[in-house]
Amino acid sequence: MANKEVNKEEALLRYDSIVVGGGLAGLTSAAYLTKRGKKILLLERGNLGGRAITLNVRGYKVNYGAHAIYGRDKSILRLFQQDLGLKIDWRDFTPERAKYDIGNGLTVIPANLKGLFNTKKVKGVDKLKFTFEVFKTILQAHKGDSNTSIQEWMGKKGITEDVANLMLTLASSNFFTSEPENIPSDVFFTYYRRLYKTKKPVAYIAGGWHSLIEEFSRIIEENGGTIKTMEAVESVIFQDREITGVQTKNGNYQAKDFIFCIPPRELVKVFANNEIVNILDKYVNADPSYVFIYDVALKNRIDVPYTYVYDEKNKIFITDISYYDVECVPKEGQLLQAIGYLSNDEIENKEKLDEKLQMIEQFYDKHFPGWREKLVFPRITKKAVAQEIKWKMNQHPMPYSFDKYQNLFFAGDWCEGDGQLSELSFSSAYHSCYLLLQKEYEKV
Repeated sequence: MANKEVNKEEALLRYDSIVVGGGLAGLTSAAYLTKRGKKILLLERGNLGGRAITLNVRGYKVNYGAHAIYGRDKSILRLFQQDLGLKIDWRDFTPERAKYDIGNGLTVIPANLKGLFNTKKVKGVDKLKFTFEVFKTILQAHKGDSNTSIQEWMGKKGITEDVANLMLTLASSNFFTSEPENIPSDVFFTYYRRLYKTKKPVAYIAGGWHSLIEEFSRIIEENGGTIKTMEAVESVIFQDREITGVQTKNGNYQAKDFIFCIPPRELVKVFANNEIVNILDKYVNADPSYVFIYDVALKNRIDVPYTYVYDEKNKIFITDISYYDVECVPKEGQLLQAIGYLSNDEIENKEKLDEKLQMIEQFYDKHFPGWREKLVFPRITKKAVAQEIKWKMNQHPMPYSFDKYQNLFFAGDWCEGDGQLSELSFSSAYHSCYLLLQKEYEKV
């Protein structure tokens, strides 16, 4: 009788799936599976959100890095919103208020056809040529290939210099990279095939990342899922080629399936005693996309006719976050965020990072004059990871799973998926959950 009671208790502690990592990918995975009736445990070593965090500093809600969603009407997050019942208060940006700094003035960003014909980035017949390239991308006449960079592809196709520069400038801001010319051409066209179709090119979420994290947490808990924070997975328990559990300082948790939503450098630690680490090793040394973040909280607004301005020469942009999310600041306050894309030679070079800081401050001086006098506080992060893998030639994302391990899946912005930045986290979570559920259906 005692043995039966023990087995019953063990059965109660066994989950359908364990999700390791409480960032955007982990929260999405756990919410999606709990909504489908699965008994889910989400383990996070720190606080929920991962890099997607919002700090409340003296009444200003400051996000860690940019939190824009690109092409939200075509985004996988839109599907999650409908499917899970996420309550998201979208704040769409105004294309007319987005500008390029072209040195001797400003010009509108061609976020739509109106912007294209008003911009000074390309002139005359090149506007028609760029429009033609957009249509060919949408119609899949342009596909590129994984062995050819976008710059090499444009050279082979004879794309004019101004059109090529515009394509690379757009890619620099969408991919958060200082080297857009090295993006694989197939990745470039897959991304823009979706984005060119959108009617909502850029949107923000009221309340920032915090509100989205709360929504995913609500879905998980309302559907019977369990969230444990401050509980790091130390190792993984295998039986043959199947995971049976994970070990934390508080004990052993068992499940039928596992989704790991932690980056490769953390994966190799928890899988250190298993041969799968040999597969994971190849993804550890991938170069991330690094950015320099410089937020400024102002006591009063500086009214200018733009909410986004991009310096294409120095790869820096400033966004007026509080224009779209008025609740993120105290009354009459303003929150501006500057982001500079970092190249590999800048990342570990203190002098170059100091130069980047000065560039950003000068960019603030130029476009938001008087900000220093209105400053409440700055928040500076000189080296922040925008995305765990930079899309460039000879770098490859992790797959969602490996054939040898039937109950192990992966999600995060270092994995295969659709889109860039947070979109990669959402889409890789969707694909991993789909594979997990498909495996179960095939057994029935």
